[in-house]
Amino acid sequence: MQETPFCLRVGQLLPYSMSDSNTNNFTNPSTFILLGIPGLEAAHVWISIPFCTMYAIAILGNFTILFIVKTEPSLHGPMYYFLCMLAVTDLVLSTTIFPKMLSIFWFNSREIDFSACLTQMYFIHSFSAMESGIFAAMALDRYVAICHPLRHSTILTNPMVAKIGLAMVLRCGMLALPYPFLARQWPYCRTNIIPQTLCLHMAVVNLACADIRISSYYGLFVQFSVMGLDVIFIVVSYIQILRAIFSLPTKEARLKTFRTCSSHLFVILTFYVPRLFISLLYRFGQNVALNFHVLVSRVYLLMPPMLNPIIYGVRTKQIWDRLIQLFTHEGA
Repeated sequence: MQETPFCLRVGQLLPYSMSDSNTNNFTNPSTFILLGIPGLEAAHVWISIPFCTMYAIAILGNFTILFIVKTEPSLHGPMYYFLCMLAVTDLVLSTTIFPKMLSIFWFNSREIDFSACLTQMYFIHSFSAMESGIFAAMALDRYVAICHPLRHSTILTNPMVAKIGLAMVLRCGMLALPYPFLARQWPYCRTNIIPQTLCLHMAVVNLACADIRISSYYGLFVQFSVMGLDVIFIVVSYIQILRAIFSLPTKEARLKTFRTCSSHLFVILTFYVPRLFISLLYRFGQNVALNFHVLVSRVYLLMPPMLNPIIYGVRTKQIWDRLIQLFTHEGA
């Protein structure tokens, strides 16, 4: 995930933590200083309220999805296994992001150890890419279910689903592994202040006093080889799906078939459309305030883990029925 070189404007932010930042020359800082949302420090406590709410919903919603799929035998199928993978990914991603962010907002705990910063960087980039891979796997499931319904159970068997899940983990885990190693090798001799709430790859390496083109080019390579190929695969899958839907004889049949992939389409839109908006904002929004950049990019990272279980819970009849049954049974 590429980030705007915010450090180009870090000079105007130095007064916030000059005493803590050790701006004297250093090669490998022991800590970085995360500023949070620059310029909005006085409102950090108020800003934390919606973010804390999002985190609570993400944790509750994704654990609910996992519990419902585990306890309902009729949901033991490829689509719901992929949904469980998505829930686990969202839980790890949100837990990687939220606690440190809230500690900045609530306790002004801005310091983060260099190794902890690199660890957070790795988990954010690997699990963000993993989320994209799961959407591609879900598109494959919908393609087989709609275009080859009689072969769905023989193509997407449980061992095949497990192999797809393992392949996604290995792909994203290996491709994200160079990020912390590249960041560690650069000398940091200007400042250790990151005008962010998180340790993202380009936000960190842009502080280096060295030629970081290798890091930049590698980040672009990962973006294309993961997100780019996933988007192409999803688009091709849905072209085939729509062709199959429109070839059905009646309007009722077309609507019923389309509903089986509507939840997947919604979560894809909530994941990729904001990414496109932020990419355009970073490229053409040079006059937009830095705090707006940071705030919008954080909302983008944190919205999918919250929205995914809500969308699937509301729009997937089997999950919604099981959820209602669970609460009505407990209330009886």
